[in-house]
Amino acid sequence: MSAREEVMDLVGQIKRQLINSQEIGLDAPFLSTARLNYLKKERQLEIAPLVEELYFNSLEELEDYISDCDRCKLSRERKNTVFGEGLADARLVFVGEAPGLEEDLTGKPFVGLAGKLLTDIIKAMGLTREEVYICNIVKCHPPHNRDPEPDETGMCLPFLKAQISLIRPEIICTLGRISAQSLVKKDFKITRDRGQWHSFMGTPLIPTYHPAYLLRYPQAKRDVWEDMQQIMQKLGLKDPRGVRD
Repeated sequence: MSAREEVMDLVGQIKRQLINSQEIGLDAPFLSTARLNYLKKERQLEIAPLVEELYFNSLEELEDYISDCDRCKLSRERKNTVFGEGLADARLVFVGEAPGLEEDLTGKPFVGLAGKLLTDIIKAMGLTREEVYICNIVKCHPPHNRDPEPDETGMCLPFLKAQISLIRPEIICTLGRISAQSLVKKDFKITRDRGQWHSFMGTPLIPTYHPAYLLRYPQAKRDVWEDMQQIMQKLGLKDPRGVRD
């Protein structure tokens, strides 16, 4: 039994004991109204990882810390955690949504067709994959390539914050709806709001379409290239080769 499961079991026992005491007329220990209402609710205890309270000296140390993470249900079926890769002090960080099947097997982000397209976009900007940093909101592959669920993104978000704190990029580019909703706002709509500048942890952030979307709708490449040109302008990159349909 994991530590999380042990805590959940303990809280469940306390909850049942309090309810039983109340039913037979015994005085229960004093609890605030808010805490009593919480215990009466039929829901699982959500335990957020304490990443924000820990200090990591390097990305390697953080990656080792989460390599055997079991904080959410995604850990049950994954083959590998997909931490991220790239330059440890990259000026630009790309944040996707979740690892796919190929990423789960290799432990590396963006290695399939969508990854190849992202690599092409990065090259067109005058950069290489080794000069940027690439990661996802969640570090484990959701079954059947479904979207990560709010409790899963919530559990992994402190890990991403720790990554950003260590890398200290000049710009963050989110790829797709899920990552933008996690870092910008919950009601973010990719077709309406992409290409607009926001801020995350004090770092300029621009959302754009996910490369997987471009594989289905290649006409959106023009929009993505406009977003990349905004990034290049902020980074002072010149003479881009361009992305052609």
